[in-house]
Amino acid sequence: MASKIVVFAEVRDGRFKKAALECLSEARKLKGELGGGDVTAVVVGGAQVSSLAPSLGAYGADRVLVASADWLERYDGEAYSKLVVAAVSAEKPDVVLIAASLDGKDLAPRVAALLGAGLAADVTAAKVEGGKLQITRPVYAGKAYATLEVKTTPQVISVRPNAFPAEQKTGTAQVSPLAISFKPEDLPSKVLEVKAAKTGKADLTEAERIVSGGRGLKGPENFKIIEELAEEIGATVGASRAVVDSGWRPHSDQVGQTGKTVSPNLYVAVGVSGAIQHLAGMSTSKCIVAINKDKDAPIFKVADYGIVGDLFEVVPRMTAEVRKLKGK
Repeated sequence: MASKIVVFAEVRDGRFKKAALECLSEARKLKGELGGGDVTAVVVGGAQVSSLAPSLGAYGADRVLVASADWLERYDGEAYSKLVVAAVSAEKPDVVLIAASLDGKDLAPRVAALLGAGLAADVTAAKVEGGKLQITRPVYAGKAYATLEVKTTPQVISVRPNAFPAEQKTGTAQVSPLAISFKPEDLPSKVLEVKAAKTGKADLTEAERIVSGGRGLKGPENFKIIEELAEEIGATVGASRAVVDSGWRPHSDQVGQTGKTVSPNLYVAVGVSGAIQHLAGMSTSKCIVAINKDKDAPIFKVADYGIVGDLFEVVPRMTAEVRKLKGK
């Protein structure tokens, strides 16, 4: 039996977020396993989003519904959730996929609540067995994984960034407008301003490479050591909770249970001991490299590669070797 899937395609700074394209690619794969059907992308944003919509066909969208207005330029949970629910009500899908980005973590539970539907949050794997969609998500701070079936229709699922690949193929999508049945003044709140840090690098939750520093760096001035390595390998800099609590780095850099949960292709932990709350935030990384002078540090239990040594000697040598490989 064919199944419909609706995907919220988030736009930020004039382009689709990579995590949204990952959701579309996964929807295309699941569509086949569920017996066919349509994948409909929902795009909400300012006037420019209409011109972006056709590109979603290459990532798996059969149709794209676009709600475009100047006042929708900034994310607004009240407005966006009403529009996604309107699209879901019209399409009547079996599954709704929303990337678990910063905005997506706010949007998914709003949509599920308005639909009276079940929500599986921060999903890292999905498969179809016996014609039913089964999803996997970490539980108990990442110490275990649960396989679940959402019994409601639709099933609302938020997907952890970097959990699935964004695969661009050939394909076209039919683009249609999504009617906006309300005005800004009808909403109970209004977004006045969004202040975002300009780092020049990908946000930690979506970064493909991360270099994180811990207390082993001994002081904020020494973060330049890992910043240089991060610059050479195109990585975003992260930090442990101890570092943030000490005021060495801002909270936006914190990786862990009380910070950001990440799943990069490469995670380099420098001078990070590996407390359980930190492991909860990065243990799903594809490849983990640990550098620590304590051979018994817990981080080595989850690392794919470990270097026992003085980070002040090891990291500069790694940076130098990367530069040699790049011909610098």
